[in-house]
Amino acid sequence: MLTILIAVAFVPMIIACIWIRNTEKRNREFWRYIFLTFVWGASIAIVMSLFLEKKVMNNYTNFLIIMVIIGPIIEEFSKVIPLFFIRKQLTEVEDGFIFGAVAGLGFAATENLIYGIRFMDYSIAVLMSLFYLRTVGTALLHASATSLAGYGISLKIVRKKSIFYPIAFFILAVFTHSIFNFFAFSSQISNQIFGIVIAVMFAFTTYLMIRQKIIQLDNVK
Repeated sequence: MLTILIAVAFVPMIIACIWIRNTEKRNREFWRYIFLTFVWGASIAIVMSLFLEKKVMNNYTNFLIIMVIIGPIIEEFSKVIPLFFIRKQLTEVEDGFIFGAVAGLGFAATENLIYGIRFMDYSIAVLMSLFYLRTVGTALLHASATSLAGYGISLKIVRKKSIFYPIAFFILAVFTHSIFNFFAFSSQISNQIFGIVIAVMFAFTTYLMIRQKIIQLDNVK
């Protein structure tokens, strides 16, 4: 069962990484940096986020604020860090989108595995709902939000923009993450699926828009 959970958690994320990396037709990113960024998201970023979120929850009890504000800030910060280590690989502005998305997909893979293990004894209906929300919705959300933060960093590095740009796009990444969490959380408190459907549609639409932006930037050479 654990092998199946690992496969379900990681294989779709790896496929999504290949897809987003190959969106570029020219000057594609080196696989080793894609791999390292994915591994960071799947390991260091998730551990850092869990540690910091636990610290916050020990001192703060408002779950809604943690879910919608504090959690997104912590997670987007932990996911975008590897872009500073591989900044020499950011030679085009679209590179920030791609590496940010890969870090987010790595994060989503391990997070999905954790949730899968937690709910593995539940009914198939619960597992299917979890698959829909996390493998489709949350994964695309993590990829989309962190790609926005990455784009801000690449604007600073590649186009020598002011520090305002990485800060502004980080805030946008957190805001995007917060919107998704708000709708997903609304379903938990209302016992209605409507919020989850909206959250997943929002994440999917955002992901497609970012992919289209990568294509546009790649064509402007």
